[in-house]
Amino acid sequence: MEAPESRVHYSRWEDNSQDEVSVAAVSSTEASGCKAVFRKLCTGKLGIAVKVLGGVALFWAIFILGYVTGYYVHKCK
Repeated sequence: MEAPESRVHYSRWEDNSQDEVSVAAVSSTEASGCKAVFRKLCTGKLGIAVKVLGGVALFWAIFILGYVTGYYVHKCK
């Protein structure tokens, strides 16, 4: 039987007198499910397709945002 993975969260308050550390156990099924989705979407031919489509979508989003911004900045009165 494998030990469950643990997630450690450390947050520091503004004054150095209080530090908070919390540890949460991650079930192996949750971790393996995330890894399976990652492997499926980020590797191989499907991973390349997802990255290309994400890049194209990001390009068009930035292009449209720049176009609209430029339109309003350079708009004649």
